[in-house]
Amino acid sequence: MRPGVRLGIDVGKVRIGVASSDPHGMLATPVSTIARGDGDIARILAEATERSVVEIVIGLPLALSGADSASTRDARDFALRVAMSGDIPVRMVDERLSTVSATRALQASGRNSRRSRSVIDQVAAVIILQHALDVERTGGALPGAVVVSPEGR
Repeated sequence: MRPGVRLGIDVGKVRIGVASSDPHGMLATPVSTIARGDGDIARILAEATERSVVEIVIGLPLALSGADSASTRDARDFALRVAMSGDIPVRMVDERLSTVSATRALQASGRNSRRSRSVIDQVAAVIILQHALDVERTGGALPGAVVVSPEGR
């Protein structure tokens, strides 16, 4: 397992859930929810800098079949903009059902999903990041794929 803090990102059309790992890459915890739009990438990079992250992990919303979904292109474009805006490596990992799992977990704890939307985004980011951490720790392989800009960054 590579050492260092990672930031997990769940990209939505309206909100972005953010999670962070501990320095040993064992546990993901919720951080915040960022409104999607002007300044969102700057806020993510500021959070990454503040936490001295070694990598940003962004969820890739594939369809259950593994094919691209309506949100896949948006998430890829967002990840590319993050990668091009900073010097922190960005990886994309499969996030199938992360939001569904987050919603169910909150409902099971008695939370109303309509009033908990920003929390759902954070929990989805935790699920995405924890999955990436677990894949690396148990399998030894790096999770997902590195995002590389056309310029090779």
